[in-house]
Amino acid sequence: MFDKLEFIEEKYEELSLKLSEPEVINDQKLWQRLMKEHSELSLIVMKYREYKGVKQGIEEAKEMLYHSDDDEIKELAKAELVELEAVIETLEFDVKKLLLPKDPNDDRDVILEIRAGAGGDEAGLFASELLRLYMRYAEKRRWKIEVLNTSETGVGGIKEASVLIKGTGAYSKLKYESGTHRVQRIPQTESGGRIHTSTATVAVLPEVDDVEVDIKQNDLRIDVFRSSGNGGQSVNTTDSAVRITHLPTGMVVSCQDGKSQLSNKEKAMQVLKARLYELELNKQNEQIAEQRRTQVGTGDRSAKVRTYNFPQARITDHRIPITLYKLDGYMEGDIDEMIDALSTFFQTEALKALEEV
Repeated sequence: MFDKLEFIEEKYEELSLKLSEPEVINDQKLWQRLMKEHSELSLIVMKYREYKGVKQGIEEAKEMLYHSDDDEIKELAKAELVELEAVIETLEFDVKKLLLPKDPNDDRDVILEIRAGAGGDEAGLFASELLRLYMRYAEKRRWKIEVLNTSETGVGGIKEASVLIKGTGAYSKLKYESGTHRVQRIPQTESGGRIHTSTATVAVLPEVDDVEVDIKQNDLRIDVFRSSGNGGQSVNTTDSAVRITHLPTGMVVSCQDGKSQLSNKEKAMQVLKARLYELELNKQNEQIAEQRRTQVGTGDRSAKVRTYNFPQARITDHRIPITLYKLDGYMEGDIDEMIDALSTFFQTEALKALEEV
């Protein structure tokens, strides 16, 4: 690992020198490419230098502790050693984490899909609350949100919904949210006070460009129909809603929240491209496919990644596991603690796998 870090630091220094050369400065394309590479290496080099500084401090403190005849200096060295050894382990983990291969999708925008699972009307209400949760979270991070499609139930819930979330690192933050989410609570319609269990599934898809997914027009069947639900005066008067079927896979995407047929078609194609992109990734990597099957599940009550228990005001993630007793704030989009815990866990697992190779 340290040989690799030394090589990265040398490359960083070489790039720093190149960026100051007149011929590089005058070639804007070359300068921008080298600047991007320099910037990508900067974080790991700074962290590695911080690690080396602490490591050197530990060696110097040990030298004073074991070879000085001055008791006061020994006490100072001992205190400094305790302080430095407390941070060196964290720094080493941070350095290793930065060496992990970067997920190429981490910087992408996200298409978030939520569907009601088992539990009837209560599942639809829970799906609606999950949608609000993620939209509140996106708003707190000042990300842009665009509703692509919603299909409502008659009691204020949703059957399914798709939203586009645009923001720096959106996929890296939300990618571990995929899976079956389970709620345990007493529905408002329950007269006997019994706790019911319902589910909703969440899928987080990286948005992709046209060049990354080749869709042949002959493989598509496009149907138009009249929108239903909220949408203004044109609802139920014009065929503005669009349904696209990808014939080779049987994948179906509908969109009706746009103001025009063209708008709905564009949004439906966005979702279709994201789904096909993920499908291709899964074909290329069976391990990813297995992980996604584990995460997303079927929507059945027994398949879950997270449980929201309202009577106890707790949220439990079953993959780590972690339990938080902050349900009210959590449902308002305060989910950073959960997201950070999941990110740290999966990064640690990736480090273990890397060390075993």
